[in-house]
Amino acid sequence: MIHHETINDADLHYKIRSRAILYAGNRKLKIYGQLSCRSGKRMNKENRVFFKDRNEALSSGYRPCGHCLNAEYKNWKNGII
Repeated sequence: MIHHETINDADLHYKIRSRAILYAGNRKLKIYGQLSCRSGKRMNKENRVFFKDRNEALSSGYRPCGHCLNAEYKNWKNGII
């Protein structure tokens, strides 16, 4: 997990382009989603964290976003994940 406040813009863009970062999460709400999610784009920089993959987000205690990861969210809500 990488906190947005601890990484500079050049490193962040490099990690996104090289697919080292695939998901972003809200540290306070414990929700993660795709980088393109419009709900995630509105969160404050100090609350944003980045994940390499879904397993990293889930193991950190985050749940899938109901907007951009709807199928995964339904599975999580039903206890399948």
